[in-house]
Amino acid sequence: MTMALLLPGAYVAGSVNFAVLVLRLLGKGDPRSQFSGNAGTTNVYRIAGPFWAAVVLLLDMGRAASIALAGLHLLPPEHVPWIALGLLAGNRYPCFHRFQGGKGVGNFLGFAAVLTPCWAAASCGAWVALWAVVRTPFVASFLMIAVLGAGLIARFGPLPGVIAAVVLACAFLVFNHRENIRQLRSGAKPAART
Repeated sequence: MTMALLLPGAYVAGSVNFAVLVLRLLGKGDPRSQFSGNAGTTNVYRIAGPFWAAVVLLLDMGRAASIALAGLHLLPPEHVPWIALGLLAGNRYPCFHRFQGGKGVGNFLGFAAVLTPCWAAASCGAWVALWAVVRTPFVASFLMIAVLGAGLIARFGPLPGVIAAVVLACAFLVFNHRENIRQLRSGAKPAART
């Protein structure tokens, strides 16, 4: 019964898109109509600079951390990773923002940071290291996602349900970047919408 409440609750919480809200409060418009068209931290960085990108990232992570903590206290440990799917679905397809949201990496980082902080820190280091080489944020995010997934599996044990939830979450995050992947494979630069 608790899962039946937490999963849709995580979706609704994930549907609050802080990139959209913060940029509107700043009078900078809707991030979905500018630069990459994504309602996420990297696009906030392009539109409003590093400070506001950090604010959005911390808000996303804080929300995700609270969802993870609720799951940790209310569910059997092996069920907690499933809550991430509700959170990520809400972030990507937010009911409050025309079902057009961000890609979810910051939320996955915040979710994992509470549950496995050392792996979350390692994922940030991995992101920075790969970004320094490739200079493409979404490519660096794939390494971050893999490290976070490994950390969640290590935290909850290699149980089939845990592995399934983590693999689905990671696959969903990669799927959310399919347009970036297509552009990279074609040699095109990401679209700059104005």
